[in-house]
Amino acid sequence: MIPRKPKPLNDAIAPDIALTEGDHELIAAANAVLAKHYQPFWHMVAAAIRSRDGRVWTGLHIGTTVGRLSVCAEAVAFGRAVLDGDGTILTAVAVRHPKPEETDRELAVVPPCGACREMIIDHAPDATIIVKDSGVLIKLPIRTLLPLPYRR
Repeated sequence: MIPRKPKPLNDAIAPDIALTEGDHELIAAANAVLAKHYQPFWHMVAAAIRSRDGRVWTGLHIGTTVGRLSVCAEAVAFGRAVLDGDGTILTAVAVRHPKPEETDRELAVVPPCGACREMIIDHAPDATIIVKDSGVLIKLPIRTLLPLPYRR
């Protein structure tokens, strides 16, 4: 089954959290990766990050039978940016394929998991993250999603 693109959502009106055309392109890049590589339980999430130099890096969730060995899509995208780019994150987004039991079959923007929030704030404390809140896509500083990060 090929996943469909998400339904367009109205953007937030407040300019500091409203999405730009580039943000919508970032979501489209993540959607394209998931549409091409989706496999139930193995590749259910895709991510895209825009680095400070403007390049877009994509990643795909790598599922495993032993769950703790799975790798998040955001980490894969960031690893590509480190290896082949400038290693920065300006904006990031993740999209998830619906689970088999869900009636809404659209791809959905989802927030990063706790581990990815920690990874992003460690390497890009000023990054913004595209999330869905009350049916609206918005862009928030990573510090809003993780106000008290772990520190050694």
